[in-house]
Amino acid sequence: GRAKAIDESLYGALKQIMSDNAKKFKGGAVAGTTTPTVRMQRNGRTRRYALVGLGKVDNDDDDGKDTSKSNALGRKIGGAIASTIQSEKGISSCAVILPSGRMAGTPSALTALSTSFTEKLYADNRYRTGSNVKKVAENVAKATLVIDGGDYDEDTYLEALADGVKIASGTYLCRDVVNSPHNTLNSLSLADTAERIASESNGLIECNILEKDDCERLGMGAYLGVARGSETPPKFICLTYKPKSGKVDQKLGIVGKGLLFDTGGYNIKTSEMHKMKFDCGGAAAVLGAARAIAALAPEGVEVNIIVAACENMISDRAVLPGDILTASNGKTIEVENTDAEGRLTMADALVYADKELGCGKIIELSTLTGACMVALGNKVAGLWAKSESLVDELLSVAKITGEKIWHMPLEEEYNDSLKSKIADLKNLGGRYGGAITAALFLQNFVGKKTPYAHIDIAGPVWSDKDGATGFGSRLVTEWVCSQASREE
Repeated sequence: GRAKAIDESLYGALKQIMSDNAKKFKGGAVAGTTTPTVRMQRNGRTRRYALVGLGKVDNDDDDGKDTSKSNALGRKIGGAIASTIQSEKGISSCAVILPSGRMAGTPSALTALSTSFTEKLYADNRYRTGSNVKKVAENVAKATLVIDGGDYDEDTYLEALADGVKIASGTYLCRDVVNSPHNTLNSLSLADTAERIASESNGLIECNILEKDDCERLGMGAYLGVARGSETPPKFICLTYKPKSGKVDQKLGIVGKGLLFDTGGYNIKTSEMHKMKFDCGGAAAVLGAARAIAALAPEGVEVNIIVAACENMISDRAVLPGDILTASNGKTIEVENTDAEGRLTMADALVYADKELGCGKIIELSTLTGACMVALGNKVAGLWAKSESLVDELLSVAKITGEKIWHMPLEEEYNDSLKSKIADLKNLGGRYGGAITAALFLQNFVGKKTPYAHIDIAGPVWSDKDGATGFGSRLVTEWVCSQASREE
């Protein structure tokens, strides 16, 4: 193959690299690991060579149905390539030789490679100046993937790689939104972002922004109760994607929690309030997915992406502990704690998706509870749903995208802790099982016959080392595409 030919032209240099790293690379090494870069000079030009481990062959998928292992390998290889070219200064191009017998036979794995490669090159320089600007592979103009051996359809593989870049564009937007401080991103500017997504969608997405008066007419008292403490007006965002053909087999609803900043209200947060810009992580994920979905243009699905955008602030107008709010489905809610505000905004967003739009399936992403972080840490999101088929769909998609979610229980007995003495329910359960009672609360705002999943992404949406992770954008994008009917 090509690797052997290159090795011979280099008088066995690649074999020597393998020999020097024999212990580390025995049996294919750990997937995604790389050898040190070796520089070789030929004809007055310096070329650099590194080997990437693909792991053991028996770790690959046994059939083409479940491609999760191949996709995982693709993500590791894409990340390793990006890391290597970032660490090598002054290179203008790179070529990657991949044996056809491994993940190269799975287009989705190439999409995963492309997505991971592109995402790894993300840098947020909007607020950096001078020498603090992070330069990422700044001189690299071209990266080439060479499939060595085997028969394959070039157009299929090129499309798979292009799809990865489209998916990563959604992750970029998601990370930009979560990283943005509140003095540059509030409900007004998030609405502007949604309108920009629609304007760049080649006519596939329509943006509808409901103003405060519109929300009042629809009876969105829970959402507006949270929003009234802020000087910035609420913006209820709805993006609707429709396929090019106009044919719709499924109508999907995707809701993202859009708290642009959360002080906790009068139940003020006492620690790490500076991180509360990431309370819009659910909104960021679904808006990022909207961008990617428009680029991928799946057929057969209408996708309604909903964000009830606002801030949870303290002022003489702000909601108070003990207040009673009325949601748009008529449910009355006693506000026991103003820092349990996200579920109030999403109550009206879920009613809108279910009753106003008539979505056949609804998924919702939110940075909802610290209790979920206590239970699952900062790498795994919690999943709550009554529909077993919807749970299976989302767990399957999570394996494909590499975003970890865990199916959690909807323990009906815990509903007792949500009972209010004077209203239909209260917005906070007891001391224990807070992530479960939050999920149970939200069940009150979706019809019993509508498949609905709540995904608490409070843990994995943020990294103390790197900031916004982009978690959820790929998950939503892949789920929508999995519901689609591919155009022949």
